[in-house]
Amino acid sequence: MKLDLAKQGAPISPLIYGQFIEHLGRCIYGGIWAEMLEDRKFYFPITKDYAPYKSLTNTAFPVVGASPWEIIGPAEGVTMVKDGVFVGEHAPQLSRGSGIRQNDLGVIAGKNYTGYIWAAGSRGTANIEVTLVWGDGVNDRSAVKLSLTDSGYTKGNFGFAPKLSTNKACLEIRVLDGVVKLGPPSLMPADNVHGLRADTLALLKQLNAADYRWPGGNFVSGYDWHDGIGDRDRRPPRKNPAWTGVEHNDFGTDEFIAFCREVGAEPLIAVNTGFEGAYSAAQWVEYCNAASSTLAGSWRAKNGSEKPFAVKYWGVGNEMYGQWQLGFMQFKQYTIKHNIVADAMWKVDPAATLIGVGDLDRVNTDYDPDMVKAKQTWSKGMLESSGDKMNVMSEHFYQGRVPWTTDGRVELLQSVTQLKDNIRKKAEGHRALQPTIPALKGKMMPIAMDEWNYWHRDYVYGELGCVYELADGLGVAEGLHEYYRQSDLIQMANYAQTVNVIGAIKTTKTTAEMETTGLMLQLYRAHYGVTPLLIEQPAGSPCDIAAALTKDGKTLTLAVVNPTAAEVTVRPALAGASFGATATRWHVTGPDEFAHNTPGQPRVVDIKRTDGVAIASPLPVPALSATLFVIPLK
Repeated sequence: MKLDLAKQGAPISPLIYGQFIEHLGRCIYGGIWAEMLEDRKFYFPITKDYAPYKSLTNTAFPVVGASPWEIIGPAEGVTMVKDGVFVGEHAPQLSRGSGIRQNDLGVIAGKNYTGYIWAAGSRGTANIEVTLVWGDGVNDRSAVKLSLTDSGYTKGNFGFAPKLSTNKACLEIRVLDGVVKLGPPSLMPADNVHGLRADTLALLKQLNAADYRWPGGNFVSGYDWHDGIGDRDRRPPRKNPAWTGVEHNDFGTDEFIAFCREVGAEPLIAVNTGFEGAYSAAQWVEYCNAASSTLAGSWRAKNGSEKPFAVKYWGVGNEMYGQWQLGFMQFKQYTIKHNIVADAMWKVDPAATLIGVGDLDRVNTDYDPDMVKAKQTWSKGMLESSGDKMNVMSEHFYQGRVPWTTDGRVELLQSVTQLKDNIRKKAEGHRALQPTIPALKGKMMPIAMDEWNYWHRDYVYGELGCVYELADGLGVAEGLHEYYRQSDLIQMANYAQTVNVIGAIKTTKTTAEMETTGLMLQLYRAHYGVTPLLIEQPAGSPCDIAAALTKDGKTLTLAVVNPTAAEVTVRPALAGASFGATATRWHVTGPDEFAHNTPGQPRVVDIKRTDGVAIASPLPVPALSATLFVIPLK
């Protein structure tokens, strides 16, 4: 490989190493957030017909579609009432001798779990017993008794340390005497970090993403952000507007900001341009970025954050070109809405960086005759009509055995190029398109690829929770290489969706593990340079090679993706400097292209380090690997 330090590309934005989290499946609840109880605010009525799971019922993580609370004792002892409820539209009222339990909880022997419950006695003093059960034996349980009065809701705390590890534990709430109305219970591992799962959080910190996009995705087009602020237990439960199950509203704006600070990432908030509009979007900016003397800023201060959050990046809507999107409208209507929303947001914070919805090839042939007649693609139209109402344009793509096709597995050498090819197609399309848009006045609109990934069909970790194999990891590495080649244009990328849902991290109820795709993102984020060198790919080779200098210019990083079954060697020839004597090699590989990691089991695919690699000899690149050489210069 011929490398010339004088041939440099635009600096690589750290925002290329971004992530996306959405309220979908087990990404947040069951993945990032530590709450163990489903439907803790009793959105679904509790009935004698206990049948909580409605889809993926033959997997380890079925989807809840009815109340997960099972009645203990006579069914008539549990009724749903609408008056005097703690939160939501109704609450369970339990009489003496009755109770409810939630099954299928995962616990670890010797680990501490803490929780609480809000409850109110009715018609005088009442007593309840909260029990964690982890087995069938008489000693396989631990109970806490709580006394209540009829003076209102009381918060009772409890803690447990099970003696057996199981995924079939249950939490029981029984009324010993009196009549009791329940508010929300909660149960978390005691090692949670401000409500975040400690095991997932540790991996997220290793991932070290530069930014996180939230809360959607399709979810955001039906999301009222006001539901997610204030006292967490008083926030209303809702049906997930875009996907399945209940939105607990336990993870809202304040939790998202705290999460970003905990992992050291910039927040990127997408606003609702589906069922909401300018007023809601502008007020959300005010809540995050304005002084506490403003209306929404005062809410933030009341909720514990006097100082503004200073959120810089804002997405104006999500995929509004698609008929699947809540609030979808025809193109000429949406540009009007986008412009109104953008102006309202900038009025609150003129420094906000706004990301507009784009799709390079989208023409709504079935729903937008004006668009068809004008041969108008979505990105072209947005740049013409709203180019001055955004700072960045969004593009999305997914590739693989996606649910809406009948595509099967493709041969490895084809698979590993799929993400790279999509990225190049988007970049080349914008390089051809944007100079033809007079409204841009010769400037190039930066691109945020704020959803990108492989997406396969079989779901193992809940809704959209597919497994990623070494082949997928190699493809993500090649995708990163392409982002480096397009660094002047593509300045942000958000891998979708981080945890479980087509995610770089997968969790069970009690364990978490990095996927092959996550390992690639972790490796490059930690060790790859920031100033790309312009190089030609080796002719006829299936390998993909990229090179970059570190920020101080004293080190060269050379990355090679080798998707073949044989080791290859690279002989770099450098103009403009000379190499040091030895390099450090980092690489990710596995026994075959199907290798993958499983939570709770030893890693099959991992990052490996080799020191003292001689530069005088050809540099060895293992088979089926993404390999990164860190080479000092002199």
